[in-house]
Amino acid sequence: MWEKLQHQIMKYFVIEGRSDWWLNGLKTTLLVTILALAVGVVLGFAIALIRSTYEKSGKLKILNFICKIYLTVIRGTPSMIQLLIFYFIIFASVRVDEIIVGGIAFGVNSGAYVAEIVRSGIMSIDKGQTEAGRSLGLNYVQTMRLIIMPQAFKNVLPALINEMIVLLKETAIIGYIGTVDITKAASLVQSRTYSAYVPLFSAAIFYLVLVSILTYFMGRLERRLRKNEQ
Repeated sequence: MWEKLQHQIMKYFVIEGRSDWWLNGLKTTLLVTILALAVGVVLGFAIALIRSTYEKSGKLKILNFICKIYLTVIRGTPSMIQLLIFYFIIFASVRVDEIIVGGIAFGVNSGAYVAEIVRSGIMSIDKGQTEAGRSLGLNYVQTMRLIIMPQAFKNVLPALINEMIVLLKETAIIGYIGTVDITKAASLVQSRTYSAYVPLFSAAIFYLVLVSILTYFMGRLERRLRKNEQ
């Protein structure tokens, strides 16, 4: 029994450099996800602030128009097509690592969804909160930073966590630009062993573990924020 299990482990995870495929795939998935999260959060929060400022005061009309075009295009086209456009068109003449290209492409895609999540959180805060900040002598930026944004962040944190999970799983298509992630590693092992069962279920387990870890830490963050609020 043990010898059979050992043979299966060697067959799918060790021989012919297959351990390197899995390890490099895991590394690529994590790096692309982290980079995409950074880009998506920064871009999403910036767009949410522009959009909410326009809706509250009517200012930043041109920037709001640009943001609406961005949101329409990104949310209306498949993420895989966006990835291919970034790799084969935008960065075609520049030598850039596939991980960076993937991180930027997925980050730009995620930013559109983060923007709408955060904007909805900002708009859900009662107008009296803004007026209270102004009555304390705070300007618009200080009111947003110290009063509105902390409350909005708590309200939208579950939706942001869900977007992070979706983003992690969406990176499974990065193999289309020639880099080895978890899904591509499973595909390579499958092509060598002529068996789909173990490689694909192994890839599924890898993603499940990563999502579970992310959910655990985000859950702790959410509980801590609720405790501080009390």
